[in-house]
Amino acid sequence: MQKFSAWSLLKKSFGGHKGWQSQWRRATPKPEYDAIIVGGGGHGLGAAYYLAAEHGLTNIAVLEKGWIGGGNTGRNTTIIRSNYLFDESARLYDHSLKMWNDLAQVLNYNVMFSPRGVMMLAHTVHDVQVIKRHVHANRCNGVDNAWLTPAQAKEFCPPLNIDDNIRYPVMGAALQRSGGTARHDAVAWGYARAADALGVDIIENCEVTGIRRDANGAVEALETSRGLIKSRKVGVSAAGNTSVVLGLAGVRLPLESFPLQALVSEPIKPVFPCVVMSNSIHAYVSQSDKGELVIGAGTDAYTSYTQRGALHINAHTLEAICELFPMFRRMRMLRNWGGIVDVTPDRSPIIAKTPVQGLYVNCGWGTGGFKATPGSAHVFAWTIAKDEPHPINAPFTIERFRDGTLIDEAAAAAVAH
Repeated sequence: MQKFSAWSLLKKSFGGHKGWQSQWRRATPKPEYDAIIVGGGGHGLGAAYYLAAEHGLTNIAVLEKGWIGGGNTGRNTTIIRSNYLFDESARLYDHSLKMWNDLAQVLNYNVMFSPRGVMMLAHTVHDVQVIKRHVHANRCNGVDNAWLTPAQAKEFCPPLNIDDNIRYPVMGAALQRSGGTARHDAVAWGYARAADALGVDIIENCEVTGIRRDANGAVEALETSRGLIKSRKVGVSAAGNTSVVLGLAGVRLPLESFPLQALVSEPIKPVFPCVVMSNSIHAYVSQSDKGELVIGAGTDAYTSYTQRGALHINAHTLEAICELFPMFRRMRMLRNWGGIVDVTPDRSPIIAKTPVQGLYVNCGWGTGGFKATPGSAHVFAWTIAKDEPHPINAPFTIERFRDGTLIDEAAAAAVAH
């Protein structure tokens, strides 16, 4: 009897006979490339695609130490929104949100983007003040967001409990109607197939073990588990491993890595119409196209590279979810997991040139990476191709931590996801 790996079965089930796996070129490394992207997640594959599609660089390789989409891209909870407070963040995330709207048509691959709305709950007077501040700031930046009363919030999301006698009473909510969800691994496969069609080499099971620099200190080659590969342009977009890779070139980054947990319930028929998030209890929930309730928790309090995290985080999250949505109390958890997120001191990303000539980095997204995938990949490709930042990512430099020009979403984000 023919045997299939879990990964091959997954690709078959989503790709179809004309899908991604049928057009996959089993690329072997060339001796030299015009540009190399380290990291085969959504951001890395997207950057490779835009380098080829918009900047004419087709002699490109994407190196992935495992399999594409096997890192944080396949472990996130699929939420897409752009209702961030600061001007710089709003421009970056709204650029991405606009790209999500027609990404399936651009890639000719169904990424299952569903603008079902993202609602953020307020449980205290402080929550109300902070979230209303977000609503006003968003509207000044042309980002859609609206304040809802508790009754309006329940009308938009009928399962929501707005009783006054619960631990976290709902005092109102902000609603971004253009936000929603997408299929996380489909995004990676869509970018992979589109980049592959443009001649990009996607090389799996290829770990970077060293970065060689010339006499002037510029990048000249990568040492990998599959041999030496030369390139004068290297972009690193390897969530959870960026500090390790950049450390091979002597570049230190202001990053910490934390486990971030999530879980799904057993699948049920459609009952949940949107995404609901709460910063006070640090939980969020939506329903996937397979019927599972997708429930997310916060980052663990300790630095770690594990992909499991602490049990009490999920227990607290489930208690809160069951109080806000009593109809879910009898449901069973199907599985849980953890991803590793790189976090900067201000919880905003770094998309920039490094002090090493020819070495570029896209990292530090914390919990905001998936929602920014197309926009981040687009401006990162610009930065690599032109050796200068796109106007949208110009503020997101490494030097801002030296100069004090922080984009402090750590203190101002309505929720940490």
